[in-house]
Amino acid sequence: MSASVSPPTHRQHQNQPHTANSTSSSGPSLPLLAAAPLLSTFTSFLTIAIHSLLYHRNLYPPTSFLTARAFNLAVHQSRHPAVCSWINDAVSAISNQLNAGTARRIVFVVHSSDSSKVRERWVFDVERFPAWNLKNEASAESDAPTSHQQQDNDLDNDSEEGEDEETAAEVQDAVNWADIHEALRGALQRLAYAAQAAEKLPPGCTFTLALELRDEAEAPIGHPQPWIPSEPNLQPPTKQKPHQGESLKGIATKPVRSVRADPLFFECWLEQGSPEPEVVNNSNTSSGGIVTGTSSGSIP
Repeated sequence: MSASVSPPTHRQHQNQPHTANSTSSSGPSLPLLAAAPLLSTFTSFLTIAIHSLLYHRNLYPPTSFLTARAFNLAVHQSRHPAVCSWINDAVSAISNQLNAGTARRIVFVVHSSDSSKVRERWVFDVERFPAWNLKNEASAESDAPTSHQQQDNDLDNDSEEGEDEETAAEVQDAVNWADIHEALRGALQRLAYAAQAAEKLPPGCTFTLALELRDEAEAPIGHPQPWIPSEPNLQPPTKQKPHQGESLKGIATKPVRSVRADPLFFECWLEQGSPEPEVVNNSNTSSGGIVTGTSSGSIP
């Protein structure tokens, strides 16, 4: 199963979902105080990775990027407000699926502008991610204390402060942030190197983000709807449809990085399509469409 969002200024060719029942992450469960900052750290990494791919694959002019620092590393960030807004909205939508435990792979997909052919797929395999156990905003609001409960809660604050400090210390011991930041920094360096070393793309290529869901996960359908269904040739094979997804494999796969920073475990690799833009293989060609942009947001 897969799903995708598309930028407001590009003709895109999306990957999206079949419908099934939801499932949760297969990784270990995390305490709330560790899960929230850990998920935020990964989504920051993902945002930087997308900007880096846009820069190093020349999908936008180099002059439209500025140099910033993240994870103690020099990185590139688009200066275009619409691009930044689209990336933030897309990563936010992905974060919701990570939190729900439905995401298996996050994919940055590059298409040829003329044939809609898949040129590259930069894959982040997050199937081994932990169970985040974070509540959404609606649940958090529903659990907020009422006015008559607040007075009783205030009386308990003093005793709870000591417990919170003890829990925070346990979380700090459980999550080695130095190791995690070092691992993510190394992944960004390897990603930039792989993007620079990859064969030059033909002019006018477009891109989108795809989300492959776990088996038996429900399609992320709602209002507003940030995800749209993909074409069958861009859907992962299933037991019911084992022959679909012929555009996913590419002609070569190159490993980029494996991150092993407990409790974050994920892999990144590049799937390359045919390097000949003039050769059109019907089995590797998807139909196109125009996708409206998601709501605006600010880049952190």
